[in-house]
Amino acid sequence: MTIGSRTRGLRGGLAAATTLLAFVLSAACSPAPASPVSATTSATPSATPYLLKPTGPHPVGTTSVYLKDTSRPDPWVPQQKARELMVTLWYPATSPGRQRAQYMTPKESELLLKGEGVTGVPYDALSRVRTGAFSDAKPAGRRHGLPLVVLSPGFQVTRKTLSGLAEDLASHGYVVAGIDHTYENFAETFPDGRITTCVACKATQDPGFTTKLMQVRAADVSFVIDELTGPHPAWRGASLIDPSRIAMAGHSLGGASAIAALVKDSRLRAGIDMDGTTYASIPDSGLPRPFLFLGTQANHSPGGRDTSWDRDWKLLTRWKRWLVVAGAQHMSFTDLGLLNDQLGLGHNAVLPGTRGMQITRRYVLAFFDLNLRNQPQPLLDKPSKRYPELKFCSPGTNTCQ
Repeated sequence: MTIGSRTRGLRGGLAAATTLLAFVLSAACSPAPASPVSATTSATPSATPYLLKPTGPHPVGTTSVYLKDTSRPDPWVPQQKARELMVTLWYPATSPGRQRAQYMTPKESELLLKGEGVTGVPYDALSRVRTGAFSDAKPAGRRHGLPLVVLSPGFQVTRKTLSGLAEDLASHGYVVAGIDHTYENFAETFPDGRITTCVACKATQDPGFTTKLMQVRAADVSFVIDELTGPHPAWRGASLIDPSRIAMAGHSLGGASAIAALVKDSRLRAGIDMDGTTYASIPDSGLPRPFLFLGTQANHSPGGRDTSWDRDWKLLTRWKRWLVVAGAQHMSFTDLGLLNDQLGLGHNAVLPGTRGMQITRRYVLAFFDLNLRNQPQPLLDKPSKRYPELKFCSPGTNTCQ
């Protein structure tokens, strides 16, 4: 079994009416569809797994901050009278630091691999992933000069699985805040040594589960923005953030929660859903902010298996694009597609993990450069010969080309 396969159904989803457990079981067993892309699906196992190097001109620094929201109890463990969150920040640095950031701890790696049912690799394998960011390097930039992008991961997995995307954005001059939504993933470590696990995993069949998830994540996002842009910010480099240029992207349920967060918080100027079935309700008046759907051709083509994007597309009333990637699988938009290949696991994707990450980085960066920096992006207007796997979809005709 590959990393990210066990709960692909819940994280990717097909329709809100489908029972979550039934879909988890069916999607995890579904074969990959045929694709015109020709590529190998796995690589020779690598002794030292690695993230792709950032493509921007800036060195990348990173740090983690602990946040505590005393205004609400934890929604999954109500006896906890405050909501505690861990957030990783990636940012442009003045110079490379002395120590590369650790991808995750050995225990986090073990709990994630066991939770996903992965066998055939050492349980500490993900603790040895080589990153492209340096711990606590000095931030670079001018006051209120950097846009902020918030990232939200899929259900059961950690914020750290979006590190490759975050590092690349930071290398291009963005501050990136990756949120771990506590008790919604297999392993999250706090500064005092506590490790929380997935309490929410036990509630997936409860009535209103996905609605609650969307509400919780939207509240988490707003709180993190408060803590990074308020009068007493939680990070020493927070003065670099331009509070008028904030956006969000997420994968799977993190992508779905991007819509929930944009509906709730007007400070978010734009959003991206990477391969996530949407559950949040958009007002009948619509969502008047730029939005990008970026997903697998197999599951998220218009008129296909997942109808949630068709429903919400009509309510997105500003700049919007619907893009799908031929040969991609659900985890192709995260580090896990790349790492599955490097660890020799394969992940039923015709598209190699390296290529999936290259495409994800390029189009996500183009979207934010357009909508947070007002820089024209011809890449988002028509198909590109450099990225033939990327298809532009027309929901009116149910075609992607």
